[in-house]
Amino acid sequence: MHPPVRLCHPAPVSNPTKPPALSDFWSALPREGRLLLSVVAFQFIGTGLVLPFWVVYLHEVRHFPVSTVGLLLGWLSLGAMIATVPGGVLIDHIGPRKVMVAAGVATSVGQALMAFATSVPIAVVGLGLVGMSFGVSWPASQAFVSAVIPEELRQRFFGLNFALLNLGIGVGGVLGGFIADVHRPQTFVLMYLWEAASYWPEILLLLIPLRHVGGRVPHPEGEHAVAPSYWQVIKRPAVLSLIGINFMAAFVGYGQINSGAAAYARLIGHVSTRGLGLAFAVNTVAIVVLQLIVLRRIEGMRRTRLVVALSMIWAVAWLVLSASSLVPKTLGATVLVAAFMGVFALGETLLQPTVPAMVNAMAPDHLRGRYNGICSASFQFASVVAPIAAGFLIDHDLGWAYIASLVAGCLLMAVFSVVSLEPRLTPAANGLLTPADTPR
Repeated sequence: MHPPVRLCHPAPVSNPTKPPALSDFWSALPREGRLLLSVVAFQFIGTGLVLPFWVVYLHEVRHFPVSTVGLLLGWLSLGAMIATVPGGVLIDHIGPRKVMVAAGVATSVGQALMAFATSVPIAVVGLGLVGMSFGVSWPASQAFVSAVIPEELRQRFFGLNFALLNLGIGVGGVLGGFIADVHRPQTFVLMYLWEAASYWPEILLLLIPLRHVGGRVPHPEGEHAVAPSYWQVIKRPAVLSLIGINFMAAFVGYGQINSGAAAYARLIGHVSTRGLGLAFAVNTVAIVVLQLIVLRRIEGMRRTRLVVALSMIWAVAWLVLSASSLVPKTLGATVLVAAFMGVFALGETLLQPTVPAMVNAMAPDHLRGRYNGICSASFQFASVVAPIAAGFLIDHDLGWAYIASLVAGCLLMAVFSVVSLEPRLTPAANGLLTPADTPR
């Protein structure tokens, strides 16, 4: 996080050794890593059950006005954003394992409340628990992974975890399509209770076989030791650059998929709801199919250059989406939206193994919670403001400006990665496998 000739943090960074072949990755993982991956797909089947139906459930089943539903879902994202920064402090204070357990229990309770959210106050409490738990669970899980997975295996671990996550969401989405019936509220009660129960296998893993790992890491002591703080984190130039990358990735990427992109496809491309569902299915399948292939190809490459590649891929994806406006209300528009989601998925398979690995390669053990927390906060903040910007532009018939702003944002992210972030990373943090490989 200083100029290239200096270390990213006071603790020494070991040079990662060449990781095992992808076929040997599972056996190379420590027992803790195999246990963590074993429950991912099951847990996210529950997420896939409810994720596509938040608006349908709250509006058509619980009969909340659309405006109220919008506020409730905004509260969900806002709760996640609010929790990330104090969550980072908590992770460093008590360890990521305990935070993951608490977040899992709170999410389970929140989803169980949502199963019976017959009034707005119940929904506010339920969504608040879910949102704030998500805000702390994401940085806690990344810190926990970094505590149990050797650095040379983390990039692959993060990528495989993402593939299994999407596999679970995809299976859950298909099941939800068969189960959900707006005329039978009990079907939604069943889905939300399933989602609540899906967190307990991981909770039990953390409480029993993994209880000995992921504890608090004492901060260095001595006459020059400084109490852990966010100031220690943000004063390092590489962290500020990485925060910027996280914000841009959310603003031009994830913050748009469920909001701006869907609105553009429906209101400008006039794609049917069934066509939109097909496009999201393409996204999930593409991630599951491509992630292992991508992991094999990117090993040993500069992570900052992978950010450049995903920026270019996402820029192309947004241009493909914009083409749907040229053939509205046609099969061609649906095909273009599905193609957009497939191309976007390719970029996702580059992002998910790369940025978390950079964050945790830079972070000293005793500040890992704060590093992950502040990066997650920038991501969550962009996820809150991105739908607002998209809604304003699309609602004012400025679809061209919407696409142009996202393409420009992708180009800016590529430049920022090379000019601002890359010079401040050590070779190890940038994913290079040997000391001989140095940043340009």
